[in-house]
Amino acid sequence: MDLPIDTLAGRSLDQAFAGNRLLATLDGNERALLEPHLELVEFAAGETILPAGTGVERSIFPFEGLMVSMLVELSGGRSVEVASIGREGAVGGIISCGTAPAFTHVVAQIAGPAVAMPLHALELAKQASPHLRNLFCRYSDALLSQVMQSVACNAFHPIEARAARWLLHAQDRVGGDRLILTQEGLAELLGVQRTTINAVARVFQEQGLISYRRGAIQVTDRTGLSKVACGCYQAVEDHFAGVLGQDGRGGAGYDCD
Repeated sequence: MDLPIDTLAGRSLDQAFAGNRLLATLDGNERALLEPHLELVEFAAGETILPAGTGVERSIFPFEGLMVSMLVELSGGRSVEVASIGREGAVGGIISCGTAPAFTHVVAQIAGPAVAMPLHALELAKQASPHLRNLFCRYSDALLSQVMQSVACNAFHPIEARAARWLLHAQDRVGGDRLILTQEGLAELLGVQRTTINAVARVFQEQGLISYRRGAIQVTDRTGLSKVACGCYQAVEDHFAGVLGQDGRGGAGYDCD
C-alpha cells in the first residue's frame, strides 16, 4: 500500500539509498537524476505489487526488510516462485527496459518499505547516465541468472536442499535472521504440499538450524543451513558478485555499453 512519506515511521530517502544495494552505488549526480521522481511506499505481506499481464508503470527498490516474490501462475490456481528480490535489487521493468506487460505476478512476501519510481522517468535517467544504464543492464543479467538457476534447482534437487537455499536467500534479502512467513506460505513458494514442508521444518528444527513460532521462521544456524543447501545458492551469489562487483560498478571486464 502506498503511504504518505510522513507515515513511514521516520524513514527517509537517505535510508532508501543506503539500504538498497543498487541505489547505494550512485554518486551525487546520479542520485539527483532519480530523487525528484522517487516516492516512499510500504507494502504489507501478501500485497500485490504488480499483477501479471498488466503494463509496468514503475520500478520498486526494496530496503529495510521488504522481500518480493516473482510468481508464475499455473492452471488450477497454483503458483511457484521463480525469483525473490530484496534490498539487493529492484523489480518492475528491469529486464524489459520498457513498458511491456509483466509476465510474472509480483507480491510482497515479507512486509517492508521501498521507493517507487515511474518507469518512464527511470528510462530517461538511464539515458543521461552511463553508470545507470550499465548498472541495470548488469542487474538484469544477475536476475535472469537467478531465474535460470531456480529452474534447474526445482527440477533436480531434493526439497530439503531447496528449502535451505530459499531460507538463505531470504535472509540475505531482508538483512535479518527472522522471517515473517508461515510454513504454508513457504510450501506454496516452493511448489510442494504443506505436509512436505512441515516435515522438512521439523527436521531443520531438530538439527538446530531454524526455530519456528507464531508465523515466523528464525534462522539459528546459518552455517549448518548452508551445508544442507544445494550449490545453487552459492552459484547465484557468486554470479551476482561477479556481475555487479562489491561496489555495484561491475566485475572486471563486464560492461554493457
